[in-house]
Amino acid sequence: MRHPPIAKIDPRPHPAAVDPRAGRAGFWKRQARTWHWISGAICLLGMLGFAVTGITLNHAADIPAEPVVTERQAQLPEPLLAELAAGPEKGRSDALPPAIAAFVEEALGIGLSGRPAEWSPDEVYVGLPRPGGDAWLSIERESGAVLYERTTRGAIAYLNDLHKGRHTGKAWSWFLDIFSAACIVFCLTGLWLLQIHAGKRPSTWPLAVAGLALPVLLLVFFVHA
Repeated sequence: MRHPPIAKIDPRPHPAAVDPRAGRAGFWKRQARTWHWISGAICLLGMLGFAVTGITLNHAADIPAEPVVTERQAQLPEPLLAELAAGPEKGRSDALPPAIAAFVEEALGIGLSGRPAEWSPDEVYVGLPRPGGDAWLSIERESGAVLYERTTRGAIAYLNDLHKGRHTGKAWSWFLDIFSAACIVFCLTGLWLLQIHAGKRPSTWPLAVAGLALPVLLLVFFVHA
């Protein structure tokens, strides 16, 4: 009858048992790797998108874009003209009167929620800026004629405005803040990992210093105020 082989026991003690600092160092090294890959996974597609739009922004003048202008018109019904006339003669309000806003939204298929209105004796103007273009709405106070105009400048302009956070609203602004925080974590944990492995990779710090020195030299010698 054959007996199963006896497992060999390594007589050497675990490094952490000999030196507690080795155990702590291993713990923090694992933490650095964990936070680095988590933040990298969160930032991956976003960083790719921002890198691409960084190139398109840098060459925005070289990328042709033909603006496309769209106009829509409507006419306020008689009952709403009185409500329009009752508005302030001049100034700014947080929004159009609800009944007028509801009619315009249905007639033109646009959203006016949260859009302030600018009042003058002749018209009411609502700016509707958007990424990659612009839009506005004008209502003549005497006749009730409604004119909506939208300008689009193409997909590249749209992506460039997303990069800059231009006219993108609060939700995108929050995303940019969270994404930037994740990028900071990714970079700092990457620097931490560089420090951990620098002893085995002599070129680590020369390359890191070169990555800092290159943009500084370009700013000092080639970028003029």
